[in-house]
Amino acid sequence: MPRRVALPPQLHGTAFRLGDPLASDVTLGRLRSADIDRPFRGVRSVGLDFSSTLARCRAYAPLLREGQFFCLTTAAMLYAIPLPRALEEAGDLHIAAGPSGSRPRTTGVRGHRLSPTTAVRLVGGLRVENPVSVWCRLAEVLGEDDLIAAGDYLISGRVGGNRDSGSRDSGGSREQALATLSELRDAVTATAGSRGSRIRHSAISQVRERVDSRSESLLRMLLVRSGLPEPLVNVRAYRADGVPLGRPDLSYVEARVALEYEGDGHRTDVRQFRYDIARRERFEDAGWRVRRVTADDLNRRPRQFVAGVRSLLLARGMQLSAPSEPRRRRTVS
Repeated sequence: MPRRVALPPQLHGTAFRLGDPLASDVTLGRLRSADIDRPFRGVRSVGLDFSSTLARCRAYAPLLREGQFFCLTTAAMLYAIPLPRALEEAGDLHIAAGPSGSRPRTTGVRGHRLSPTTAVRLVGGLRVENPVSVWCRLAEVLGEDDLIAAGDYLISGRVGGNRDSGSRDSGGSREQALATLSELRDAVTATAGSRGSRIRHSAISQVRERVDSRSESLLRMLLVRSGLPEPLVNVRAYRADGVPLGRPDLSYVEARVALEYEGDGHRTDVRQFRYDIARRERFEDAGWRVRRVTADDLNRRPRQFVAGVRSLLLARGMQLSAPSEPRRRRTVS
């Protein structure tokens, strides 16, 4: 069996249209080989991992016409805005065109028509709807709590580094925020009366800074919607003598209660596990109670979880209003 002709190195990790000068030295027969993917009609790609949104967008990029750009949930994923799993796993790409341009129509793509004033920016070399506009349009497909979580992410900035390094406690390793709260508020005002305006108006009052994850946002909203006081978000706590203890995910300073959300990484990463133990002991030695929270508390037993937090706050001397039935969490799972 004859050996395949080696592909030019510049083709690896790229997508190109048939006839593109980039692949001018490659024969049509070679372009039909099994090691070359055909993500879209008329497009070939080499070495792109299509489980990545960025890679799928790069695969479609050669077909983009002037004025077209990635939008809605596709843009959100390119910005790493947290979304419900169902939306993250949806494979279609969302691509917008201006009011006079034609919307793309092909398998795996959903076309949209947006205002000519919609600003775009480059993400990984791709034209993408700007983050504030993305957040506004996510109100068309998200529940309110998930829209709040998306807003929290935009104005907080993604946390870099690992928690086991203690970077959160030192207040560092946070990337620059993609938007400001005032920008989101201005956008809510500017889009009043349009589709999704009611949910945007309701959500913006609950968007907070310094949030590290979607789970933190949903946890905070579960407590608030259940009638408990709103906890502080990632605010530094101190010992009685003024020595800093760290920044709990959520905290009730008056009762010296910290709520720490723990994903599976807290259990499976040895360094993270050891750091969590030392961190918890540091807080409890200073008279705090640390309540560890998991996905089951949010999704499988929210009523029991809220009741436990209420009992803990009362036992720690906090004055609370009468309990209320938790309102249905408006989010998409």
